[in-house]
Amino acid sequence: MTTKTTWPLVRVLRDRDAGLYLSGVLVSGFGTSALWLASGVWVKDLTGSDGLAALCMLAMWLPTLAGPLLGTLADRGRRKPLLIGVNLLLGALLLTLVSVDAPGDLWLLYAVLFVYGAAGVVHDAAESALVATAVEPSLLGDFNGLRMTATEGMKLLAPLAGAGLYAAYGGASVALLDAATFVLAAGLHALLRVREEQPAPPTGSRRRRSAEGVRHLWAHPVLRPLVLAGGVTMLCAGLNGAMVYAVVDGLGHSPAYTGVLYAVQGAGSVAVGLLSGPALRHLGARRFAASGITLLAVAVALRAVPSDPVALVCSAAIGIGLPAVLIATLTSVQRETPGALLGRVTATAHTLVFTPNVVGLAAGAALVELVDHRPVLVALGAALLVTAAPLGQSPARAERTVSRSSSDASPA
Repeated sequence: MTTKTTWPLVRVLRDRDAGLYLSGVLVSGFGTSALWLASGVWVKDLTGSDGLAALCMLAMWLPTLAGPLLGTLADRGRRKPLLIGVNLLLGALLLTLVSVDAPGDLWLLYAVLFVYGAAGVVHDAAESALVATAVEPSLLGDFNGLRMTATEGMKLLAPLAGAGLYAAYGGASVALLDAATFVLAAGLHALLRVREEQPAPPTGSRRRRSAEGVRHLWAHPVLRPLVLAGGVTMLCAGLNGAMVYAVVDGLGHSPAYTGVLYAVQGAGSVAVGLLSGPALRHLGARRFAASGITLLAVAVALRAVPSDPVALVCSAAIGIGLPAVLIATLTSVQRETPGALLGRVTATAHTLVFTPNVVGLAAGAALVELVDHRPVLVALGAALLVTAAPLGQSPARAERTVSRSSSDASPA
């Protein structure tokens, strides 16, 4: 009786496996965020080229397009050994970057970042599937919120640490730091006490197995609208992100002021992660996502107002609103997908949700040079409101799965 009345967030933190998962997220997230910043600076210092520096992000994001295919790897065997192996592989791979010290060595950096991104797709899919078996279904929203808090918290701290380490000792030192975090994360995953059964041998071609994740998402009445809304939201978020320097110019500040806006936004994301579990239970996934998108819409539109207080409030609101649809979508995928398909479906959902963000960033970078940013921001706000409207309607009965077990999602 006492366990059931304990605050769900405390129940998640008291769970040994959940605590190990979150510790792994903190550790590997710190290294990833540090390398994310340092790799671009590293290339910029070696070549003086902004374009080549931007290719670092492209190399890391490009494998996301192959999510449905890469996700099949997470369904072919037990997920715990796969997570340990991926972490150790990345740790070893990063050690090769100590030899990068001239423009002619950059091919190695790009190759490592590409493999880094591909391994990250497999890692996220396997982790999501393993979490769904290890964490009580009614606590998945709380866990995913805490995961968001941990990830965003690292984004606030790690880039500063990475920049300081790079300035003192160079890019190789940041690569070594990231390698160490992956080895430590592998050790944390090895301590998990999750019981997994060996999956049945795969049948059919890899293409057919990859397509099963897409078919499941498209046919599911709960997941399809959430994933579509998530993709549109991230497209608009990418366009909005590309406008940030124009917003700072309109405020009369130097480009460095963007760091302040991003810090406030990150603080908002940390806060919403702590509240997402109760919000999901109270509102359901559809309305929680709709509330977040609506808040995001208002905040994006109001960024057109050239006022420091408004800009800071809008940044906090964006940090609160944007993660809502991501947490709602991931939690619903975990609850509504049979375990044998969960790796593929998670990777496919990530592809459909996060790839539009890259497209939005690229399109926004071109658009901001051609038109005034203020009408664009207002138009984005309107588009986001249209996206939120269908989700705000009465949720389908099938969405109310808080108390269901993960096996209920599969007739088998």
